[in-house]
Amino acid sequence: MLKRPAFYVNVDKCTGCKTCMIACIDKHDLPTSVLWRRVSEYVGGDWVRRAGGTYSQNIFAYYLSISCNHCENPICVRSCPTTAMHKDEHGIVSVDHDKCVGCRYCEWACPYSAPQYNAELGKMTKCDFCRDYLEAGKAPACVAACPNRVLEYGEYDALVAKYGISQVIAPLPDTAITQPNLVITPSRHAQPAGSRAGKIRNPEEV
Repeated sequence: MLKRPAFYVNVDKCTGCKTCMIACIDKHDLPTSVLWRRVSEYVGGDWVRRAGGTYSQNIFAYYLSISCNHCENPICVRSCPTTAMHKDEHGIVSVDHDKCVGCRYCEWACPYSAPQYNAELGKMTKCDFCRDYLEAGKAPACVAACPNRVLEYGEYDALVAKYGISQVIAPLPDTAITQPNLVITPSRHAQPAGSRAGKIRNPEEV
């Protein structure tokens, strides 16, 4: 098992097909209201007037696949009043349903919207890094399903050594909040973190 499990996302290769989302839903038999992995469609730009009355445009768009980042400093764990949300010896953040009361504090605290409330259970649920697959030596469902090999997984330090320190891009929050185990290669169109140049066009899915 991994000791510091992390996801890698190559935003430049992502076409927004959302196969990763479907694979996650299918593997975990999730209800339609629960999305453990989400793909944001981030777009922006406008027509720009140039000297002489001509126009050009600076339109951009890119997709960003995100699930729980099994953070080094998970704010969901700190905000849980019953200790249901916890980080185990393998670095995976999970929910103990025997302790969870469905208060949703973890959901409100997480800047990545990783914990998801399952109304059918009355409990919080979230990505568990496909722990059963990892124990069997298999890749998480989302990683295995990606047709463009946008997603990878592994030890955080190994992914950083391979791809470099992650660049935080919009619409992601500041990494200082939770220290996510996430490594990103940005798209050439990627906007810096905190940028207001674009917006998420599919808020119902994220």
